[in-house]
Amino acid sequence: MSQDLKKAIEQISKDRGLDRNMLISTLEDAVRTSVTRKYGDSLDVEVHYSEETGEIEVFQFKFVVEKVEDPLTQISLEDARQHDSSIQLDDEMGFRLRVEDLGRIAAQSAKQVIIQRMRDAEQEQIYEEYKDRVGEIVSGMIQRRDKGGWVINLGRTEALLPREEQIPREHYKRNDRIQALIIEVRREGRGPQVIISRAHRDYMAALFRREVPEVDDGSVQIMGVARDPGSRAKVAVLSREHDIDPVGACVGVRGSRIQNVVQELHGERIDIVVWNADIATYARNALTPAVVSRIVVDESSNLLEVSVPDDQLTNAIGRKGQNVKLAARLLGWKIDIFSESKYNEANASGRGLEQVASVAELPVDRLTAAGFRSLDALKQATDAELAEKLELSEARIADLRAAVNFLSPSSEASEPEQQREDD
Repeated sequence: MSQDLKKAIEQISKDRGLDRNMLISTLEDAVRTSVTRKYGDSLDVEVHYSEETGEIEVFQFKFVVEKVEDPLTQISLEDARQHDSSIQLDDEMGFRLRVEDLGRIAAQSAKQVIIQRMRDAEQEQIYEEYKDRVGEIVSGMIQRRDKGGWVINLGRTEALLPREEQIPREHYKRNDRIQALIIEVRREGRGPQVIISRAHRDYMAALFRREVPEVDDGSVQIMGVARDPGSRAKVAVLSREHDIDPVGACVGVRGSRIQNVVQELHGERIDIVVWNADIATYARNALTPAVVSRIVVDESSNLLEVSVPDDQLTNAIGRKGQNVKLAARLLGWKIDIFSESKYNEANASGRGLEQVASVAELPVDRLTAAGFRSLDALKQATDAELAEKLELSEARIADLRAAVNFLSPSSEASEPEQQREDD
């Protein structure tokens, strides 16, 4: 029996990777609980596992008294001296209990406690192991569908791939092997819950660390990732070494490295862009493949106004706005994109408004606040509207009209046309 117990402890420790001392402590606690359940809390017992014999030893302790009132905790001096002639009153005396005497119910109870304690210990060990693996790629077998997503067998434990962490249009079936990133490990009553993701931006960064040695050793640093999972992504990189091209390192010879990442993500397009501390330069890189004409930076509003050649507008915005959306997410700035013709038209109108305001000796903010945001708006307004909204005299209104007529593009265009009619 003793050898069976010893072998069981060694085997469980090996098979489940549980600490041997923890198993022994659990076993001792289980037997102690069973003794207490059978005899009550008043019984003073000591339980320990003997390494020499491989047995669980239980000792009951009683106080030596003249008159016994509680047989479970006390023994008479006369009876005690039959065991030890030197014993004295108020001494404590230990007696070994046979574990077999605990009875079938107590033994079953001990077994249940042992199983539960072992399960708890195993779950705690799994939690401690996986909580330190957040950000790591794991591989597993799809086991079954759960109400929250797919349950993945990782070997020692299961993981959950929630619906929102799946790549759209990817389809899974039982026994498929997939890879994903551990993004969270939760403590739950039924055991630790490992949450994994294939859609997270950090998954792409982890794939590049795995495929690109320069990223893994820190020579090339990934500064940001923006993803539209399953469709397109942008990855910003920076080289810490002057002789290393960060884009070339990530792409690899003939695209070998980036293709491994693309294949793992089932065809997701990836733009590798160079990070730059200058936000305008960074924005030009992020908006690739579009060519950018100019960028106006509005730091107070965290806004970039970008103008591109008219034939580049579609490239800059991208299908369903995807290119500009990913670039904005990568930069962390808002981006407004204009074609050059629209940009020039808007700026010409703005400059004309400023000139009119200067001639009329009015702040330009006063014009825009009154609803006059272009020369055309001023030209079409009646004298009564100008007087009411801008609080101007007739003379000031006349000056304003003269400035608008002089600066308005339509008035400039009509002059040659009138001359041709006169001719």
